[in-house]
Amino acid sequence: MRTTALLFVAAIVLTGQTPTTAPASGSVRHLVYQFGYNTKVASQGTGTGTTTIDILGSAPDGGVMVDGTDYWWNTARPRATNTCELHPNGGVSCSQRPYAISPIQLTIFPLLARGYFKPLSAGPKSNWSLSYKIYAAVLPGASGSAGEPNTWDCSYAVHGNGPIAGAAPLVLVVSTGKLVQEGGRYQSADDKLRIAYDPAAKIPVLVNDVRAHLPQRSVYNKDLVELKLVKDSLAGK
Repeated sequence: MRTTALLFVAAIVLTGQTPTTAPASGSVRHLVYQFGYNTKVASQGTGTGTTTIDILGSAPDGGVMVDGTDYWWNTARPRATNTCELHPNGGVSCSQRPYAISPIQLTIFPLLARGYFKPLSAGPKSNWSLSYKIYAAVLPGASGSAGEPNTWDCSYAVHGNGPIAGAAPLVLVVSTGKLVQEGGRYQSADDKLRIAYDPAAKIPVLVNDVRAHLPQRSVYNKDLVELKLVKDSLAGK
């Protein structure tokens, strides 16, 4: 546990180039995360980039609408913007064409839902469970196009482990669970996330996510997604 905390502190204090991206029209909060996909998060290098997320406001059923756009390092253009709804419990519905969600967004979108970290309001050391659905076509990394959308059943056991030594008031949260595809080829993934959560800003500032796919697709059946917050339009407000 101490090693994990030290790694979080080291990643938080690292500096990198902050991208200049304008908020989308109607955005009430504009977030930018650096990411690493199957590599460590960094400001440059193969498998790295930034993802911008614009929270657009409330949906009729109590969720929020978001736009997400990935900018992969050393590519001329960003990927297409994906518009999805985040349900309060962590569920995600990408019901607008192309119904897509990137591996980066698959990690971060649920963590921005209003209710994902709500049990921490009772204290930084809390345990809870989450069950929700994700409806989307998951894009295959930095290239490729979206296929048909699928519904994924997601269930997690979440543990708040208290303030991170040397980085308080950030709280270390560990979320362990499984994603199971409904119908189709019955694919699934075991998932473990380590999250540095800011209880004041109410968003994750650093995420390490390891997904192990079943059935095994190749000798490399794991996805690693790391994210680091580098911009929040509400910071200091």
